[in-house]
Amino acid sequence: MTDPDVKSAIAKRFRGFLPVVVDVETAGFNAKRDALLEIAAVTLHMDGQGYLQRRDTVACHVEPFPGANLEQESLEFTGIDPYHPFRMAKPEHEALESIFRPVRKAIKEGGCSRAILVGHNSFFDLSFLNAAVARTGIKRNPFHPFSTFDTVTLAGLAYGQTVLARAVQAAGMEWNSEKAHSAVYDTERTADLFCIIINRWHDYCGATIQPSRAI
Repeated sequence: MTDPDVKSAIAKRFRGFLPVVVDVETAGFNAKRDALLEIAAVTLHMDGQGYLQRRDTVACHVEPFPGANLEQESLEFTGIDPYHPFRMAKPEHEALESIFRPVRKAIKEGGCSRAILVGHNSFFDLSFLNAAVARTGIKRNPFHPFSTFDTVTLAGLAYGQTVLARAVQAAGMEWNSEKAHSAVYDTERTADLFCIIINRWHDYCGATIQPSRAI
């Protein structure tokens, strides 16, 4: 059973929000027109000392929605074949629910009110997530509709780097270019980067942070 003090630590730190790291792979840059092809999410946990760490990773390959645009340049960049039989892709509604269910569970376990998306260029990931939610008519989207934590900004502040690979390396981690542009790999590296930056700040100011209640 989860210790109540540990369970509430992350809720106190982020105004009742649970940071969840998300990365999407797509067939273009237009969230309303271009296909969502992969989505991955990493939930986070805060220990009793206030340090953030990765918890669970969930991911799903996604079928292009009916009438979706597929930009060949984007497909060549990611290396994704949207119709490869071994992708085991799911329709958008099913794919999103496979991500949202564990996120909702983590929100409840963390004593939080909802999730807040963490991403590298987070506006991009959130725009595709919101567009897919709108298309599928999902009512219980656990993510805040517009607020995010952007690791581009955080890494620029902490390390003077805004490219994910360079920021990860500046933070003292390895970067595998062959695994990059996979939703799972990029999400886990972004999660590690976010945790390192938040934990460095915790070491710097620690108990001087006075969390407030969400409104």
